[in-house]
Amino acid sequence: MKLHSLSPASGSVHKEKRLGRGEASGKGGTSTKGNKGSQQRAGYQRKNAHEGGQMPIQRRIPKRGFKNINHVSYKVFNLGTLDVLIEKYSLPEFSPEVLYSYGLISKTDQVKLLAFGTLNKAYNFKVHACSLKAKEQIETLGGTLVLIS
Repeated sequence: MKLHSLSPASGSVHKEKRLGRGEASGKGGTSTKGNKGSQQRAGYQRKNAHEGGQMPIQRRIPKRGFKNINHVSYKVFNLGTLDVLIEKYSLPEFSPEVLYSYGLISKTDQVKLLAFGTLNKAYNFKVHACSLKAKEQIETLGGTLVLIS
């Protein structure tokens, strides 16, 4: 094998016709773009969701559902997983500021405690919401619970 005998694999190289280069190109004066109109001009870009005069999909399909503007979504933590979480990150207290500093929640997340599982030690909690069973379990162990409004 020598340099002069090398060639690319068959089918890997496509020779494109240079459009808009006169009659000799074989594509004629309009370069396969038709006569007049925006689609013939340089710089034409088709609009992303344009359906060519057909009624657009966002107008064909009926609106569904309802978004409640008063809905509050919480980042939920179960009591059964808190022992492992507090020991793993050695959290001084369980509050949104501390959880955010360790990257466990985002800045605007609200924290809620649920009573799934059991808590083994007493901890200090500062959360936005808490279930009644979780509150009872924290207080029976001697921990403190402060609700942030």
